[in-house]
Amino acid sequence: MRKPMQRNSIIFLATLLCIVVLPLSVNAGQCSDGQTFTCPNCGGIEVTNCLTECDGFLNTDVEHTMCFRRTLFNNHDSSDNPYQHYHFLWNDIVGTIVWFLAAGIATACGVGGGGIYVPLGIVLLRFAPKPASGLSQASIFGASLGGLLLNIRNRHPNTKIKNIPGECDTNGKPILPPPDDDDDDDEEEDATGTNLKYSIHSGKKYYTRPLIDYDMALFLAPMEMAGAVMGTLIQKVMPNWLYLLIASVILSFTSYKTYKKFFVSYKKEKVEREKNKELELQRSQRRSQREASRKDSALQAAEDGSRTPNKEEGEGENGESFLENGKEKEEIVTTNDDSQNEKTNTRGSLVEEKFTDEDKQKEKQLRQQYLEEDSRQYPRDKLIAFMILWVGLLLITFLKGGKGVDSLVGITCESPWFGVLIAMQFFWTIGFAGIYGHKLIKKQALKDAVHYPYQPHDVIWNRQKLRFYAAFTFVAGIVAGLIGIGGGMVLGPLMLVMGIHPRVSTATTATMIVLTSSSVAIMFVTSGLVPWSYAVFFFFVCLSGAFIGKKFIDGYVKKTGMASILIFILATIIGLATLGCLVIVFTSLAKNNWCFEGFNEFCYVSSGADSCVAKRMMRLVDEIFA
Repeated sequence: MRKPMQRNSIIFLATLLCIVVLPLSVNAGQCSDGQTFTCPNCGGIEVTNCLTECDGFLNTDVEHTMCFRRTLFNNHDSSDNPYQHYHFLWNDIVGTIVWFLAAGIATACGVGGGGIYVPLGIVLLRFAPKPASGLSQASIFGASLGGLLLNIRNRHPNTKIKNIPGECDTNGKPILPPPDDDDDDDEEEDATGTNLKYSIHSGKKYYTRPLIDYDMALFLAPMEMAGAVMGTLIQKVMPNWLYLLIASVILSFTSYKTYKKFFVSYKKEKVEREKNKELELQRSQRRSQREASRKDSALQAAEDGSRTPNKEEGEGENGESFLENGKEKEEIVTTNDDSQNEKTNTRGSLVEEKFTDEDKQKEKQLRQQYLEEDSRQYPRDKLIAFMILWVGLLLITFLKGGKGVDSLVGITCESPWFGVLIAMQFFWTIGFAGIYGHKLIKKQALKDAVHYPYQPHDVIWNRQKLRFYAAFTFVAGIVAGLIGIGGGMVLGPLMLVMGIHPRVSTATTATMIVLTSSSVAIMFVTSGLVPWSYAVFFFFVCLSGAFIGKKFIDGYVKKTGMASILIFILATIIGLATLGCLVIVFTSLAKNNWCFEGFNEFCYVSSGADSCVAKRMMRLVDEIFA
């Protein structure tokens, strides 16, 4: 009953939004007031838009009607000099601290943080929307790269995967074990406290996967990129205030659903913690009883004085040790935990015995082969595939242009090659996803044939799931491209709904974000839309912040077992992004006297469209070595 009510409420709000705002967009032609600004180029010219018409001086001062150049940690305040106009020293210092903290938190949750960086870049650093978006992409690239440096070395939460046949239903379909059966909670450790590669009980080898699910990333990342291409095309014709309002609605709903997921996960973890406390209390009581029994036995032995080294004698029901042939032996006291381990080992032994009697040796070898393939910490073939995907995407993006950046070869939207390159983007991304989706299905069938031991949070792929998640991820990419955020804010909650472990989800989405943010960030910097000093500085700020912050948060999650804290932080980040969108849209409308802009032309070539990227690159080099 509740779900239909929620769906009807969303439809009602969306309809109301369309009724109210669409007529405003259609009838907003009178919004332009024709204000001009002084651009220092060519001895001083008048322009209507500093960002697109004043090359090198992209920031606008409405009060003094001039375009000026932004420099990092500028402490000068010259109202007449466009090179030293207004000091932003404290803005940059506070921004550095905020960016450092946000990078660690966002990366730990598997999101890039674009929903935070863009609003703060406008409000705190006082950048225009497009330079703020470019700085956000450089920050996301640094943060996601820092997270990748950690994630690529980390292991899957299920560290004790054994080569025993998995369970199947009556139809032969694999069954995922319940999370309670995951024996990682009672993890075996050696004397140094590190995880063992072999069981101390049976000597069987453990197969541990990397934390990043490379197979899933190679399938979902291209679909998300394809959706982002479509979303960017739609966003191109929409006014800023309209897509920011749509972003607020979508992000608020996503934040609400993520908070609900957090409360469910938190309750489960709370019950599990209470259960573990009871078990620990029982163990403590048994240890106390054993110590008391030892003391009583020692006192009794001293009083009797009748024990001899060569005489067999027990100490009674509660005794822990006895002498046999002159040697002391210890009785193994079985606790509930030990009973559970014994039951688990017995089950494993029965399965192994059944395997020895019934299974073919080839099946065992194949299962071991798949386990070893999945346990590779650095799968070279998959890493090379990521590199090929990234290089292809970067090349097409530079050729086509976009996000306010000119094409490398001068192609505009008026050229027929523009449509060809858009089609190539879809062909490259969807084709790549199709290849690895086919590999997922093929690999799933091979694993099922050898009774692969799946873990509680694994995804059992089939064609129906493949189509559903491909379509959902494509739509998620459209939303991400439409409202200008990273895909992590949409794909993160999707992976949680799929039942993937929160740590695996955050690591996988963070890896996918590296692919998209890096190419877009390079475009922004080389185009001149973002000052290179800001881009490089905040790249390293976020890189170090992500590396330090994620390491701290991951350590806390591993120590406490509270993976739900990642879900809570993710929901909070999405909620803050929602507030940021609302703040930007209403402050922008207030500055424009509540004049609503209309829809934009899909193909608009400004007077500065013939600018050469090579000249911008030379100017960038001159600024670096000046």
